[in-house]
Amino acid sequence: MHGMSLRGTDAYRDGDVLPALVRRAVAVSRAHGFAYSCRPEQGRLLQVLAAGAAHRIAETGTGCGVGLAWLASGAPSGARLISVERDPERARAAADIFRDDDRVEVVQGDWRRIEEQGPYDLLVLDGGGQGKGDGAADPARLLAAGGTVVIDDFTPATTWPPRFGGAPDLPRLHWLEHPALKATQLRLAPDLAVIVGTRLPAG
Repeated sequence: MHGMSLRGTDAYRDGDVLPALVRRAVAVSRAHGFAYSCRPEQGRLLQVLAAGAAHRIAETGTGCGVGLAWLASGAPSGARLISVERDPERARAAADIFRDDDRVEVVQGDWRRIEEQGPYDLLVLDGGGQGKGDGAADPARLLAAGGTVVIDDFTPATTWPPRFGGAPDLPRLHWLEHPALKATQLRLAPDLAVIVGTRLPAG
């Protein structure tokens, strides 16, 4: 299965120990009826990866800011974070969460607006069109040397080559065999995986 984190907002429980920004973003997501936030398992991975990104971090598919809140909670003080959301209302709601954090910029528009800045130390791609197959983001252009890309919202593959719907899983293979990357699947939960890739040196 590919697609958004199925009802990821519902995966957060009132008793969870969460960074303050994440707790606020989850509350905003619930208030706006936005169900598809990144799940806690993925958020914790983003927080760890952001800690190693010294300069620039980008995300597509802000939603109401839960993933971005995990990233901002882990990112160094000198890092810059940009997140792009196509829905104007969600973009405004997310921007308000980070109004006091001058490291963070929420941009309303098509995901390709991440191409206006960069290259990035860490690039987090929503598992929609920008993350899958033809028309996907180009890590060779968007990532700094040694930079990391995360593509979310896969279910764990258990065969090689991976299959989806009885056929080779071409979106997953696009990333796992991308010539600019060394990539692997990370299983975050029994029903949730991400692909993490590191940009290889040119040539």
